[in-house]
Amino acid sequence: MRASQQTIAIFVSAAVLLMAACSKPDRDVSEAAIIDEAPPTAVTLARSASPEGASVFFITPSDGATVSNPLKVEFGVAQMRVAKAGEMASASGHHHLLIDTGVPDLGMPIPADSRHIHFGDASTATELTLEPGQHTLQLLFADHLHIPHDPVVISETITITVE
Repeated sequence: MRASQQTIAIFVSAAVLLMAACSKPDRDVSEAAIIDEAPPTAVTLARSASPEGASVFFITPSDGATVSNPLKVEFGVAQMRVAKAGEMASASGHHHLLIDTGVPDLGMPIPADSRHIHFGDASTATELTLEPGQHTLQLLFADHLHIPHDPVVISETITITVE
């Protein structure tokens, strides 16, 4: 395969991955950033830079809280600006809520499913209904393409109990 064919294959693979990672049709996946020339089976995506001191955190609930449904969750961010998915600007991104799961691959768009909730509309709060019992929550900030920043902007994991 010639170099130009490899580049096209890489771009198409990245575009397919980005579209699959976005759960809502209003997501803009047209700006895939490809770095390096790699075999078509290995796609490397560029990660947006985060400023020094950037952080995300839970305003509510607090770690160890006992809560009831519907659960109100509020997110905070420092040293960065909240922006809608698809809006490319430096030092900006949007929240992703990780529920009862570990950190996804930091070099790829964050999956969109019941354990990886996207807030590409730039919202900073939500209401959830969770099964009774203990749950873990973590925030992960990501850029316009749902790719975590470098260095990663991630909260501490908190544990809550739903009554």
